[in-house]
Amino acid sequence: MTTMSYRIESTHPIAGPLISGINETALYIADRAMAVVLAAKSYTLPFGKEIRVVHVPSGEVVFRKTAACADTTL
Repeated sequence: MTTMSYRIESTHPIAGPLISGINETALYIADRAMAVVLAAKSYTLPFGKEIRVVHVPSGEVVFRKTAACADTTL
């Protein structure tokens, strides 16, 4: 049995092409690389809020990003 050692978290709902479901502010993943990839390819609703990957046992933030606001006027 694998424990879910990494948490992808945000204060706002997380969305993206690799994440199913809506209105999730935390997702638990067993593999560090997979958690970082999912976080890197994700965004928040509304755009521009921070997404973090946290190692659950230690509480260490192993990845952090703030998505740029999507400007549809360009």
